[in-house]
This record gives sequence, structure tokens and C-alpha cells, in this order.
Amino acid sequence: MTPFRFAVQLSTAASGAAWRELARRVEGLGYSTLYVPDHLDDQWAPMIASTVAAEATSTLRVGPLVLDNDFRHPVVLAKEAATLDLVAEGRLELGMGAGWMRTDYQMSGIPMDPPGTRIERLAESLEIMTAMWESGSATLSGEHYRVDGARGTPLPHTKPGPVLVIGGGSRRILTLAAERADIVSVIPSLAAGQIGPEVAAEALREKFHERIRWVTEAAGDRMAAIELQCWTVAVQVVPNAAEVLVQMAPLFDLTPEQLRDIPLALVGSENELVETLQRRREEYGFSYVVVHEAELEAFAPVVAKLAGT
Repeated sequence: MTPFRFAVQLSTAASGAAWRELARRVEGLGYSTLYVPDHLDDQWAPMIASTVAAEATSTLRVGPLVLDNDFRHPVVLAKEAATLDLVAEGRLELGMGAGWMRTDYQMSGIPMDPPGTRIERLAESLEIMTAMWESGSATLSGEHYRVDGARGTPLPHTKPGPVLVIGGGSRRILTLAAERADIVSVIPSLAAGQIGPEVAAEALREKFHERIRWVTEAAGDRMAAIELQCWTVAVQVVPNAAEVLVQMAPLFDLTPEQLRDIPLALVGSENELVETLQRRREEYGFSYVVVHEAELEAFAPVVAKLAGT
């Protein structure tokens, strides 16, 4: 089985010094990676924040989880990603997605095309960026981008290109992820464009089994090389899991039993969470788990017990 890794997703800090100290704290607690989301609300710019975190640490992997492809032209992003991977000496994990949060598009005025169009555009973007990293130039006359001899300099530290993470919850995006990504981040469908009760309904056990099947079918022979990542939204390290599940379940419009079983939730004592994660790795293949700043300290003993095993 693929060894366990753990990441923390962070959005902001009180100052540059506080951000650097937070990155060093993440590294010191044994987490593999510091991720930054990509939204246009109150959060830091992910590529810059990732660069600062990389400079403040020596082993911590960094990157966005995930960049909205519609916000950046692939020629520009390819150069930024290669530069960051170069200065971080291969510690970049570049998360890419097709965009989903409706308010990002509304506030910015960027057109929000149908999901299929956004995913097609992401596929073309990945084709351009990987060509720039691998061969040093890219030419493409596509439906969404027309690029003529775009120079891929500097070349990234990682060959043939930075570690690529693609996340999503639909069959189409997960098929693309299975074909192109090093790490596939499996999440519920976010087709509604916002976080609401429908997301919890898309997070049920059987839904995740279906998504893993999509990835497996699309990946074919490369499945063995793919790392499966699970993003969490409800993490509680507590001795009284049954009581906490009863309290939390109505917030997600789920029963306590359903909430206990969904991969997005981790509720229990340290030992219970260790067992849960081991069981889920066997059941789904998830070896790479993402938590958030609120759980950074409380979840660290679980990281200490499982990371690398």
C-alpha cells in the first residue's frame, strides 16, 4: 500500500512572520505538505504564499489546492510553477482544477462557463504547460487557447514537470485527473457552485466508491503510480465520538452513522482515527489526507503514528 502522507490547507496569517512560523510549525509536526486554496475572498494569493512557505522551511512540500484554471493563462502559470519548483528544489505540488465557486466568478466578472467547457479548457491548459516543462516550448491551436512556440523557461527542478494534483468530483474531471495527474484528489461534486447540504449528499460512501471506480477505469496501467488524496471538512479528535457525531450530523443533514462513514469526516480518539484511516486506505485507496488549520495541533499525534507507514 502507498504510505500515508498528511497535508494542512491554510488560507492566511496575521503577518509574513506569522505565516513563516506557521509553515515551520506544520513541518515540525510531521505534515508532508502545506496547501493554499485559490479563491477571491479573504485569503492570500496561493502561489506567493506557497513560495514564502517553501523559503521558510527545508523539507515541507507546498502548493495550491487547487488553482482555478480560469484565473490564469497557462503560459504564464507554467513559468510561475516552474520557477517555484526550481527555487523550492522540487517541493512544489501543483494543484489544478476547473473552478467551481460561483461567487469567485460573480465578484470578478470572469465568465463562468458550463462545467464541460471549463474542464475542456483545463485539459488544453495542462497540454500547454506540460509541453513547456518537458520540451521547453509549446504550440497548440485549440478550442480555448492558441499558443505558438511559447518558451518553457526556466525548466522546473522536477523532471519532466512539477508534481501535478488534479481534484474534482465529476466523472469527467476525475477521468482527466486519472490520465494526467500524479495525485488525484477525490472530492464530492461541487456542481452547485457553493457548499450546501447537497455536498454532504454527494459525500456518501457509495458515491466515493463510484468515483474511485471512475479513476481506476480511466487510469488503467498508471493506477499503481497514482496517489489518492482525500480532503476533509469535519475533523474532531475526541474521546466521545458517538456523542459528537450525534451533535454534528444535523449540520450536514446526515445521520450519525452516515457522517461516521463518509471519507470527508474524521471523528474519534487518536487510536480510533488511526484505525479509521487504515481501514479507508484499504477500502478506497486513500493514503494522502488533507486537514485544516483548526485541526493542526490536535491531529498531529495521528500524523506521528501513521506518516510513512
